[in-house]
Amino acid sequence: MLFEPLAFTSGQVMPNRFMLAPLTNQQSHADGRLSDDEFTWLTMRAAGGFGMTMTCGVYVRDEGKGFPGQLGLTEALHFDSHRRMAEGIKAHGSLAVMQLIHGGMRAIGQNGEQILAPSDVARKGARAMTAAEVARTREAFIQAAVWAEECGYQGVELHGAHGYLLCQFLSPEVNTRDDQYGGGLNNRSRLLWEIIDGIRARCRPDFVLGVRLSPERFGMRLAEISALYRDLCASGKVDFMDMSLWDIFKEPEEEAHRGRRLLDIFAALPRAGARLTVAGKITTGADARLAMDAGVDFVAIGRAAILHHDFPAKVKGDPDFTPIALPVSPSHLRAEGLSPTFVTYMRNWQGFVADDSAGDTAA
Repeated sequence: MLFEPLAFTSGQVMPNRFMLAPLTNQQSHADGRLSDDEFTWLTMRAAGGFGMTMTCGVYVRDEGKGFPGQLGLTEALHFDSHRRMAEGIKAHGSLAVMQLIHGGMRAIGQNGEQILAPSDVARKGARAMTAAEVARTREAFIQAAVWAEECGYQGVELHGAHGYLLCQFLSPEVNTRDDQYGGGLNNRSRLLWEIIDGIRARCRPDFVLGVRLSPERFGMRLAEISALYRDLCASGKVDFMDMSLWDIFKEPEEEAHRGRRLLDIFAALPRAGARLTVAGKITTGADARLAMDAGVDFVAIGRAAILHHDFPAKVKGDPDFTPIALPVSPSHLRAEGLSPTFVTYMRNWQGFVADDSAGDTAA
């Protein structure tokens, strides 16, 4: 199953069931242009056998930039580098998909720009977006998808998880608006639906559209996210749902929903023609099989893809493949296509990168 093709309702086909998860890496230029380092990182994964190669979150407005070295798609300055990136991925037979993001209250607030959120969040220095700012942000997501298509990408994913702007609108804790974008779930999800409708209206029919959601943290409620998941799948407007579960094998944090794994909860929900992928501690060939056996359509690989650019190929050769043990040396990560900047960022993941005092100073 892992090495069978997967067709989306739009008509695009993944050659296998492995997706490179969108991963923060901080490798590109300060102005949002693609760097050679990020190009190498992504094309190595495409060459290593990933059926879909997804970029890091690409910011759609300057005030929505979430981390240093992040890719952007806000102006013509970015077009050439994205054309290069899309072609580089597709050259290896992998679907080229861009993740679109706005940091909202998680933005870094560069160049003195005001941090924006659905509502005032004093602890983040964020103020509530005006109706005009919501409209501009909606258009920015749609326009970025149009530009991504023109640059050669075969699809986009909307990042509605991990506490970024679209997730903030979904959260009843963060979103306390009293207009059409606040209140009940229908209103809190209105911006997401409007972006989806705009992309479908302005991009070609075979352009893949996915949505990433998380059912926990950042004020998310499992019952609400499950309902939104069902509605998105039933709409026929979304090709795939990307459920970021932190750990696909764990049970929900909410006591009322204990007794089943998060993986099983979402795999069992009706999804019409939409496809389901899940992310969260899928680190071995056996983990990937377990996820597929539970009923998902493809798997999103993060940590194992950092450790081995050719993780799909390794699993094909050894179905029980297990990645190199942690912590790993900087030189191993460099050989796997991580730049010194990315290696430094990975030191934030406790126990991932070996201490330089062990004798490896390649990073």
